[in-house]
Amino acid sequence: MSTMQSQTAMDIRALVERQRAAFLANPPYTALQRSELIDRAIGLLVEHEQAIVEALTADFGQRSAAFSRGSEVLSPLASLRECKVELSQWMEDQPRAARSGRAWVQYQPKGVVGIVTAWNVPGNMVFKGLACALAAGNRVMIKPSEFTPHTSALIARLIRSVYREEEVAVVTGDAEVARAFCSQPFDHLLFTGATSIGKHVLRAAAEHLVPVTLELGGKSPTIISSSANLKAAVVKIIVGKLHNAGQLCVAPDYVLVPEGRMDEFVSIAREVVAGCYPTLQHNPDYTAIINQRHVDRLYGYLDQARSAGVDVVELNPANEDLRNSPERKIAPTLLLDPDDQLQVMQDEIFGPLLPLKPYRSFDEAIAYINARPRPLGLYYFGEDADEQARVLERTCSGGVTLNDVMQHAALESLPFGGIGQSGMGAYHGIDGFRTFSHARAVLRSASKPA
Repeated sequence: MSTMQSQTAMDIRALVERQRAAFLANPPYTALQRSELIDRAIGLLVEHEQAIVEALTADFGQRSAAFSRGSEVLSPLASLRECKVELSQWMEDQPRAARSGRAWVQYQPKGVVGIVTAWNVPGNMVFKGLACALAAGNRVMIKPSEFTPHTSALIARLIRSVYREEEVAVVTGDAEVARAFCSQPFDHLLFTGATSIGKHVLRAAAEHLVPVTLELGGKSPTIISSSANLKAAVVKIIVGKLHNAGQLCVAPDYVLVPEGRMDEFVSIAREVVAGCYPTLQHNPDYTAIINQRHVDRLYGYLDQARSAGVDVVELNPANEDLRNSPERKIAPTLLLDPDDQLQVMQDEIFGPLLPLKPYRSFDEAIAYINARPRPLGLYYFGEDADEQARVLERTCSGGVTLNDVMQHAALESLPFGGIGQSGMGAYHGIDGFRTFSHARAVLRSASKPA
């Protein structure tokens, strides 16, 4: 390790120890103190909404302002406010049965929590993680992504304006800094990012036996049943897929379509895109790809698919030449029945490309999903109660939305997280409070008779 990297690791370790010393030197935060800490974050989002939207636009080049406002300000605001309202109840001891005496579970703050966020919805992840960690009474350290330098610098500046470093601290820097950050002896670590990086994070955390919550994404499937209203389903799928140009961990990654209805899907999708995005290249509502590396990756999927003879349908209403323009825009594109060995069917797409796979029987659709790593989200469109039950009973995913896409992830009342290759553990709402708390078992024995 170079001298600069060693110094970086030493600086981060010193910050961890400073927060831990403050945690140990003081009584646990009361509900009132936790509420006040959360209020500071609420104030930042309310007062700096426009600055956050502008920073994200600067990082992406073009990004839907409405999406930024909803995902990076309004959604985390709702999380912070719910945590503030509910935390007193969450903090209460939970009575448990005991043969004699009294037993209960005490929810203790763990201590120093590390949060590492991805680039796709950085404000959302920073403030939602912060909401749960503060509600649980912890000190918090945050490492935002280096791929969104404007947003990360703004978050660091805002956090430092209202929190002491002993309360909440932000560490910025490149991948080496992120590696040093993930190697610290936190009392809990929340990481959001790619599965390939999550494996390294877990190895680094194992050195200090740090408990880890991993939110990793993956290839979230959508099943369209023969009982579904196809037009209503396609509208929701395409609109959901194109939020942030598909750069969301819960975006539908591929769609299983009843055999014989692929052409109808394509026709409806073409109408939806034309209605929502009549132009793409200079349209501020159609988000750009975050950087050139990801543009090249996505075009690489398309080039490989075309070379393999896949029918690739570009939904480009104005027939703009996006590939040779500097805006880093990629048109919404459908890939009809690509071979499972192609890279687009192996990797999480994280972009506006959507493979369609035909199926003959519902059992075939279920088997197709179960033959692959467990996804973060799973979506079903249809009115068949038996099929819905089979989706819930015969598949395993981080979460499920029936007759829509991604909406389970927006509910603070539901845990958000993955399973297997899509992650481990969960947060949001009470589940986030419990993730960042230690559930300590307590038994007070019955007094012996005099």
